[in-house]
Amino acid sequence: MRMPIPAPRAYRTRRTLVLAAALALGAAGCSSSSSSTAASGSSSTPAGTSSSTASAGTTSTSSCGTKPGVQATGTPIPLGAIATNQPGTSFTDIPNMAKAYFDCVNANGGINGRPIKLYIETEQTNPAQIAADAKQLVQTDKVVGIIGNTSIIECSVNSSYWAKLGFYLIDSGIAPECYSTPNSAAVNMGPRYSSDGAVQYALAQHVSKVVFDQANVPGTGYIAAGPNALAKAANTPIVDLTENVPISDASSVAIKEVNDAGPNGAVILNFTPPEALVILQAAQKLGLEDHVKLWGCSTPCNTDFLAQSLGSKWNSKLFVNAELAPPDDTNTPSMSLYEAILKQYGSSVQGGIGSFSQMGFTEAEIAVHALESIAGPPYTVQNVNAAFKAVKDFNTGQLCQLWTYGSYPLHIPNNSDWTVTPKDGKMVTAQGCTLISAVDPQIAAYRSAAGTAPNAPSSS
Repeated sequence: MRMPIPAPRAYRTRRTLVLAAALALGAAGCSSSSSSTAASGSSSTPAGTSSSTASAGTTSTSSCGTKPGVQATGTPIPLGAIATNQPGTSFTDIPNMAKAYFDCVNANGGINGRPIKLYIETEQTNPAQIAADAKQLVQTDKVVGIIGNTSIIECSVNSSYWAKLGFYLIDSGIAPECYSTPNSAAVNMGPRYSSDGAVQYALAQHVSKVVFDQANVPGTGYIAAGPNALAKAANTPIVDLTENVPISDASSVAIKEVNDAGPNGAVILNFTPPEALVILQAAQKLGLEDHVKLWGCSTPCNTDFLAQSLGSKWNSKLFVNAELAPPDDTNTPSMSLYEAILKQYGSSVQGGIGSFSQMGFTEAEIAVHALESIAGPPYTVQNVNAAFKAVKDFNTGQLCQLWTYGSYPLHIPNNSDWTVTPKDGKMVTAQGCTLISAVDPQIAAYRSAAGTAPNAPSSS
């Protein structure tokens, strides 16, 4: 199923709350439409004028490519992505941001003069549909690499297919196979390890109990296993809850969470931003935000859309795992380029600045780095995926650690993170880069195989 590209709209800065932003992101989460999109050489501005202003200063988007202002031509390099897009859960911002990055590269020289074309398929958690999407990309679109996959069950459905064909995916993981197989390396921690980070922070604040609530979608047991391992090691009781999404009675959910947690407990949420927001807003409306010691959330909540929507009453009450650098208090060339590309090329990124679009940016920059290591055409499944797999100690400018693919039986290359908290409509750093605890047996297994990656320079 192919994903439609919404009509261009005004760029939404992180400084200003626009009601349309909430509506647009909510619509993205509730959309289940299915049609086609591909990024080839298109650009929203003529070649030679690709300069825009980001919050960290004036940043030229031309730095995304090797030949500023020179439009790539010729036979495109075809890449593919599959993303969940269904009521209550949409991850389409991730491949859409990857597309934006590729559009920028295409407007500034491409890869050895060739443009990148990204085919995006969307799915609704239907295994047959997801398998068909993969075959569509391979057999019809003739893609030579997969980058930006973000799906609830895609890794479970297609991991053996990709391995058989020799594809090494650069993706955003959710399902267990995204992290436990040789052919998938994610830029994110996914819901399990991100929830680990949120629970780990709460435990460090000496909460007496943890309530862990998440969307009732496939994989809840796998996700909850990490937080449960951490809580057990800390001798702290934990209650596991699930909610059907879209959430229809957020007040009842908030009351249940607070009652289960108690005044010295923590409520940790694992939902997409629109669903987390309705719970937190319901808690605020009922005056429950102060009835527990702290609220926490996995990475999807790390977005200014949520911080702006909640307002100042949640300052230093909500603590969010941040798998990627906090945009509001990070002023680096990488962050400026990300914001500039989002502004100029990201009209299809409904959620604006936040972790989802950062994931797409990071996946695309890794893919471009790998493609640039190939001497030149032809670009084939064999040489493209060999280049993906060979990426080692790459500084993305967005992650705590240098990123490596490598020949490992499992891949969790991002396993150190920040914690952020809302402050007057922004997400600011509450805790710097912290390794996810190896009490989670999957983290322990990865570090046993791959070691612990070096920290990335902080000024990238």
